Amino acid sequence: MICAQTRVRGVSVSQVARRYDVNANQVFNWLKEPRFADAEPPEAGTAFLPVEITEPRGMPVLSDSTEPSTLEIDLCSGHRLRLTGAYDADALARLVRGLSS
Repeated sequence: MICAQTRVRGVSVSQVARRYDVNANQVFNWLKEPRFADAEPPEAGTAFLPVEITEPRGMPVLSDSTEPSTLEIDLCSGHRLRLTGAYDADALARLVRGLSS
């Protein structure tokens, strides 16, 4: 599957290697092996992604308190962001995307 993804137009071996946390040189070695030579690239277009359904959480209750609010975000990479007070949602989204890649 990893070798097949390297054959998609516009995708580099290093991008695929980073996606699977594998050294790019290892992927190049796999690409030289005959057993991976016939691997078909995945079809472009729609793809299914894994989804984990968890217990629903209640919506936070907003108060008129003058205390600054705190927001915590745990990323898959193990990073944790803690924000206190007002924040720019667009800037936060860019930061999360940057830390997640």
